[in-house]
Amino acid sequence: MASADSLTVPAAPALTDLPPAPPASGLTAPVRKLLAAHAQDADESGEPDRPALAVLRESGLLGLALPHEYGGTDADAEGLNTAVEQVAQVNASAAIMLFQHYAVSRRILEHGSPALRRRLLPRLARGEWLAASAWSETGAGANKKQLSTTARRTPDGGWVLNGAKSFTTSAGLADIYLVLAQTEEPAPDAAPDTGYGAAGQTFFLIPADAPGLVPDTSLRLTGMRGSATGFVSVHDCHVPDTARLGEVGTAASIIAGVRDSGATLGAVSVGLAQAALDLAHRHAERRGLLAQQAVRHRLVDIAGEVEAARAIVERAGRRTAPDPGIATLHSKLVASSAAERVVNAVERMLGSAGYVASNEINRYGRDARAVALMGPTNDLCKELVSLTWNR
Repeated sequence: MASADSLTVPAAPALTDLPPAPPASGLTAPVRKLLAAHAQDADESGEPDRPALAVLRESGLLGLALPHEYGGTDADAEGLNTAVEQVAQVNASAAIMLFQHYAVSRRILEHGSPALRRRLLPRLARGEWLAASAWSETGAGANKKQLSTTARRTPDGGWVLNGAKSFTTSAGLADIYLVLAQTEEPAPDAAPDTGYGAAGQTFFLIPADAPGLVPDTSLRLTGMRGSATGFVSVHDCHVPDTARLGEVGTAASIIAGVRDSGATLGAVSVGLAQAALDLAHRHAERRGLLAQQAVRHRLVDIAGEVEAARAIVERAGRRTAPDPGIATLHSKLVASSAAERVVNAVERMLGSAGYVASNEINRYGRDARAVALMGPTNDLCKELVSLTWNR
């Protein structure tokens, strides 16, 4: 577990002593098999998928988003999206945890002080620590405009945080949380409206064992049931100023920059769509249905949906669009909608076989729906895209 001292005491090993970065290759067969087996168990129990997390820690995948100098693999956004897609094909909950870890790791790399990067990034790259985002909260809305979580200065120059976060992926599993808090009252003209977050908000990196931080995984979800998505509260949680990520009051600009990275939740949707397509092929082969032209053509139509979704996710990862941020938003919208259509089409193809609770298509459908509700939600994605038309 992370230590509260880890943000101030440089206990990380010298960078020259780090083991070589794992190869940026696809999932090995043993890793795929383990993640798949754990996905089914976690979906049935609704408990956090700790075994899958252990696999991720040992696989080297947690270091893909970080440079070699910190022990990572230095994969670009396209490589990260590919890794997330491959994990999502067998375990969407693990893919969500992986995606959030990548997102926080990159924010530390981009906005952390040299000392903070040196202390945290080697641990995150090696998989010793799992990172999670704690941004959402009840009543704040999808755009995080009305935060109730506050951070106030203390006489010693540190901060004390109070509030509660909801729908935090990896709650209770993460070793460090990126917490969004209101640090000052926003002035009307303090910053331009980015559509997500507000002026006067600041990010803080809080270790899991910091006094006053309490995770709650009692939330029972319909989909992504192994993702440990739950609540995280902070009550009189004291952290040093070194725990702050970025300048005070600049969280909204950091959030706006996330879209430009090219990493997209659409990759999770593509993985789920591919898993559903593979299931349809196995069903058709097992039932001897491939001899029927109608079945073959339906599979071609479904495969076309998957390929189209993958293409827009790859475009986002390449960051070759005139506005990479808008392309990333579109990739989430298009891929998540495509995944739901693909799952529905496969369900109809399976017939009564898909109506059995244990059939994987039901998990795929519930997980695919969850992606559309994850931040930024699909409705917020549309708003973020359309806001640019009024400027």
